[in-house]
Amino acid sequence: MSKGPGQYAPVDTESPSHSQEGELKNMARPTRKWEVFPGRNRFCCDGRVMMARQLGIFYFTVGLIVSTCALFFYFDCPFLATELTPTIPVIAAVLFLFTMGTLLRTSFSDPGVIPRATPDEAADIEKQIDIPSTTSPTYRPPPRTKEIVIKGQTIKLKYCFTCKIFRPPRASHCSLCDNCVERFDHHCPWVGNCVGKRNYRYFYLFIVSLAFLCVFIFSCVITHLIIRAKRVDFLEAMKETPASILEAIICFFSIWSVLGLAGFHTYLATSNQTTNEDIKGSFSAKRGQDNFNPFSQGSVLTNCMSVLCSPNPPSLIDRRGFVVPDTTQITCSNSAICNLSENNVVNVRHDNYGSTNTENQPLSHNGQKKLPSPSSVTTAMPMGRNAGYQDALEDSSYQQHSKPYPVQHMPRIVPINGERPVSEVPVTACNSITV
Repeated sequence: MSKGPGQYAPVDTESPSHSQEGELKNMARPTRKWEVFPGRNRFCCDGRVMMARQLGIFYFTVGLIVSTCALFFYFDCPFLATELTPTIPVIAAVLFLFTMGTLLRTSFSDPGVIPRATPDEAADIEKQIDIPSTTSPTYRPPPRTKEIVIKGQTIKLKYCFTCKIFRPPRASHCSLCDNCVERFDHHCPWVGNCVGKRNYRYFYLFIVSLAFLCVFIFSCVITHLIIRAKRVDFLEAMKETPASILEAIICFFSIWSVLGLAGFHTYLATSNQTTNEDIKGSFSAKRGQDNFNPFSQGSVLTNCMSVLCSPNPPSLIDRRGFVVPDTTQITCSNSAICNLSENNVVNVRHDNYGSTNTENQPLSHNGQKKLPSPSSVTTAMPMGRNAGYQDALEDSSYQQHSKPYPVQHMPRIVPINGERPVSEVPVTACNSITV
């Protein structure tokens, strides 16, 4: 039956069957960003845990703390709770749990990794700092640095050739993890992670609590040996509790380094500096000029509050987000599923303007392809935030981005001859509609 100029093609508005839905669910599993992360990191628990790849010393740290405390709880605590006070095991348990909690929090968290530049951003930066081709012997290429002024102090922003970005102030590139880290302090193999802006407070609490734990266990063990030595000979007391001797040796050799580290980082916190800045002497007197620290808040208390008690910034890398390809072609293995839409849809992702859906235009009645009409190309507003990362603001704050949700389109009635009807009529559930 031939259709006149005012007739429309039938549109299937039925939902897919259960078998068709099963085939849709069996499509390729989406890839999360932590699976394609370019840095040298180890991820666990579907991207929730982020650590360095070298974890041997971290396992040694955990084993040493757990084994020493286990010996103390089993051999010393029962005797001391009976002879002195039952609060000793309680205090030891609180210190142990707090120390392990801060250690794991430091090791398993994102230290403040700065996302690498996208190809478009890297190309734009390269154009800005591109060295022109010249044969002049007096020509000097511009340095790959930028200068900003903070409280009257000139700070240089260095260009990272790996991440293709100008690093924010106080950031540095870790050679072990191969990442640029905000407010980079140092890479600590004992905790198995970098120490930066997002986990420095937990690292500081870890070393301080570990220092208290070492002092407490060492003093309790010595007290245990002294009480036993009053009853029997000192050598006999050592033979009765050989585990206490092992604990005392471990704590004796550990307490000096732990106390020194805690004191050093207390100095850094009160002066609002990092280990990297202190070693390089970034804010010390150079060449007879006063090179003060522009990040200091002016007093010891305000510096400690700023470093240890300020709100923890969110992660910038969105490691559990989904990877969105630049161009995606939607294909179907079942003809029944493909019949839901007669047009092939191409989803093109734009970093700033969402997704654009373009449809193949139908042929007119004389077999010629019509030009696309304005209604056939629709721009879908992004739902949620875009994928990819934007440039850093001047205050070194970034925005997180997640995968935009797919945009669903309603079925559209397309005229066969490419012409629009003169008047609109209500659509009913039938095979054809005649105007």
